[in-house]
Amino acid sequence: MIKRIRQWLKKLSFRTGVIVLLTCIPFYIISFAQMLLPLSTPTKGILWTVFFGMAKIFQYGGLTILGTEGYKRVKEHIKNKRKTN
Repeated sequence: MIKRIRQWLKKLSFRTGVIVLLTCIPFYIISFAQMLLPLSTPTKGILWTVFFGMAKIFQYGGLTILGTEGYKRVKEHIKNKRKTN
């Protein structure tokens, strides 16, 4: 089943991969920012687990969609942006 999911994800476009990969950023922020809320410790632990887990799902999903060549394209794009700034 996991193999079928990976094959399906690899068929998606480069742009979709970048969007999915960028979606992990808000989940990382939420997973740590929720610690500032006045909630009980067990609730904070559950929320952290859920949001951090979602961040990892989007991160690995985006990397699977991009693949090795897509990852190299994103990395090269970031390098070019730094040189122009």
